[in-house]
Amino acid sequence: MYRIAVVEDEEAYRTQVQAYISQYGQEHGLSFSVMTYTDGQEIVDDNEHHFDIIFFDIEMAQLNGMDAAKTIRQKDSDVVIVFITNMAQYAIEGYSVGALDFVLKPIDYYGFAFRLERAIGRVRKKGTLEIAVTTAGGIKKLDSGNIYYVEIENRFLHYHTTEGEYMQRGTMQSAEEMLRDYHFVKCNHWYLVNLKYVTEIEDNVVCVAGSRLEISRRNRAHFLKEVTDYIGGGL
Repeated sequence: MYRIAVVEDEEAYRTQVQAYISQYGQEHGLSFSVMTYTDGQEIVDDNEHHFDIIFFDIEMAQLNGMDAAKTIRQKDSDVVIVFITNMAQYAIEGYSVGALDFVLKPIDYYGFAFRLERAIGRVRKKGTLEIAVTTAGGIKKLDSGNIYYVEIENRFLHYHTTEGEYMQRGTMQSAEEMLRDYHFVKCNHWYLVNLKYVTEIEDNVVCVAGSRLEISRRNRAHFLKEVTDYIGGGL
């Protein structure tokens, strides 16, 4: 479930954005927890709730969205910020607080849905999964964000990570299902790649943290699409 805040002083726009989020969730099978605020000061003063995505109106009476976002960013470096405004000139200032995008008023569903999709993609990139593998001395917890790629050999999964290599009995199918939502994609039958660490693709070879892995003909089209989507979602 994605946690979203909508900070907007105009009731009509608050209601519209909530409806658009609900519609997007129904169309894509996603769940959202949505909270609304009528002023930037309200969300700044709320120390109880934490969000994955915040939609900020910029022009509000007490504390405007830009100033509220600057305060929020000091406390939370990961939250995805999207501004809602009818003033396109705020774009440059918005990038100073790491804003992902802007939604221009009046708001249309398809433009909003595109930006929500980008925001969700950014949240997914920041998300990680904890995997427990057995070692000679006990159990090691691996953070999926620290895994370069997974290799299958003789019914064992080899996790190549920033901390070294770890081995666990398993199948490539189980690893693929477990890591699918964390930007891991197969480049061939034997390797499952963390797109975060792809540095270059040349012909049928992908470079992953210094390793050169073959991209099979069967997986090439899907793999290249996933790499392109991953890069595009982070712009």
